[in-house]
Amino acid sequence: MDFDINTILNAVAILIMFYCLYLVLSLKSSIPGGMIGKRWNFLTLLVALFSIGYLTTPFFGRLPAEILRLVDSLIFIFGAVYVAVTIRLIFNIIRELSE
Repeated sequence: MDFDINTILNAVAILIMFYCLYLVLSLKSSIPGGMIGKRWNFLTLLVALFSIGYLTTPFFGRLPAEILRLVDSLIFIFGAVYVAVTIRLIFNIIRELSE
């Protein structure tokens, strides 16, 4: 099997995402309910979605160009949502701790 830099980077990215999924699931029991718990559940869902998406990257070469552009756009939008939710969660945690 021929391994190029893209294959190696995809494999590393997949491993990192599954590590992130492990972390987010293992921290779930330590997260209180309420607003922080709801945001954490949403972050968990996004990490799971990204993990599944990362598993599909080895097959991107077989996709038509239009579908590949759609997938890229979905990755960008879900990535932006993930960053926004993470920042809001951190903001709310800091606000709660400073009260």
